[in-house]
Amino acid sequence: MSKVWLITGASAGFGLVLAEIVLKHGHQVIAATRDPEAAALKSPHIEELGGKWMKLDVSSPSTAQDVDNAIKALAGDRIDVLVNNAGFFMAGGVEDFNEEEIHAQFNINLYGSIRTIQAVLPFMRAQSSGIIVNFSSIAALDGLPSCSLYAGSKYALEGFSESLSREVECFGIRVLLVEPGAFRTNFLAGFSKAAAGLNPAYKGTPLDLILQKFHGMDQKQAGDPLKGCEIIYDVVTGTGVGEGKTHLLRLPIGPDFYQRADDKLSSLKENIDAFRTVGVMTNFD
Repeated sequence: MSKVWLITGASAGFGLVLAEIVLKHGHQVIAATRDPEAAALKSPHIEELGGKWMKLDVSSPSTAQDVDNAIKALAGDRIDVLVNNAGFFMAGGVEDFNEEEIHAQFNINLYGSIRTIQAVLPFMRAQSSGIIVNFSSIAALDGLPSCSLYAGSKYALEGFSESLSREVECFGIRVLLVEPGAFRTNFLAGFSKAAAGLNPAYKGTPLDLILQKFHGMDQKQAGDPLKGCEIIYDVVTGTGVGEGKTHLLRLPIGPDFYQRADDKLSSLKENIDAFRTVGVMTNFD
């Protein structure tokens, strides 16, 4: 049976690749992007495969209403899968970001997803079914120097998604967190930095070295977005490698994710165990 998917950030990267896969499997796709005209010219195959572009800026307060209107106009009041892929990477030192830059990172990476979710939940509750896919990151588990804003936005998305999954499970709605490592998308192509530049005090520090590393990594990442999206499709639909795994909240993809996650879990356990004997002695006598 054909399902209706709405994918944000569908003009590039994971969003574009996933939209193509979903369409080739015979489903309907509402491909959301800030500039649908440019996206249609750049990727005509989406419409050729039956996809429909829609204009959506997830940073706008009107996002929920825009999504509601699109579902009613383009999909006959039905939405089966929402994929929150829209986002961007702001890198730099905490001291250097201004209020506007901080807000922009969280507005798109976190608030934008909340807005689209608020729009689809009434439809999914009425259907007693639906899947919400939120794109997170290895940064949500292992925040590197220079990634404080990005990691913070993804940490927040993870906590939000975990709680949401427990709120809506009773309605037959499922939540999936996709946690990619380094994939060869446009993620590092001209990533955003603090307008103030790097504070000279951080020259040569881990923050500075990681920023330099990011500049040299673009289009050299080992991860293949096509392979990643094929796994995502399977896990969302419960087919192929996703069979029997639809009860799981998190989908980590990329060997580098697993390497960093193993190190983080080990250090987290060490940290917890180090304080266990004193940390449990806090109840009233």
